[in-house]
Amino acid sequence: MGGKVNLLLVFSLVLTLLRQRTLASEDAGHGLGEQYEWHTLEEGLEISRETGKPLMFIIHKSWCGACRAFKPKFAASAAALELSQHFVMVNAVDDEEPKDTKYEPDGGYIPRILFLDSKGDVRQEIYNKKGKPQYKFFYFDDVSVVESMRQAKDLLAPENTRDEL
Repeated sequence: MGGKVNLLLVFSLVLTLLRQRTLASEDAGHGLGEQYEWHTLEEGLEISRETGKPLMFIIHKSWCGACRAFKPKFAASAAALELSQHFVMVNAVDDEEPKDTKYEPDGGYIPRILFLDSKGDVRQEIYNKKGKPQYKFFYFDDVSVVESMRQAKDLLAPENTRDEL
């Protein structure tokens, strides 16, 4: 009987570990869509430097009502997903938000979307043209994000990828 109990405990432990690993890998999007290839900021900056691809950086919070309203719109956007292939995609939720003020060009509101060139510089000329001037990097829907993604792709993407869309 003791052998069966031990085997059951080991089996339970293995299943729990596999489930936790699966949940951790599926949670990279934090509600923004698991179909995107998400990276941490550190990974994203390195990949951007190596590939020349611009970086799209979404800063959001789990407790934020505006963030919760925005996330499913972005996650469901076929246009944003298609354009994402031209970017290194990064999102930071809650404590993952960097403390460097360069990621707060006009304030620390959320959600905030920034586009960085392959040198890691925030490109402040790429912002939500349909938004409020005092909150340039605030996005409320996928349509405005897609417009900025197209602008960023045209301005920042490596020459060999600009004409693909």
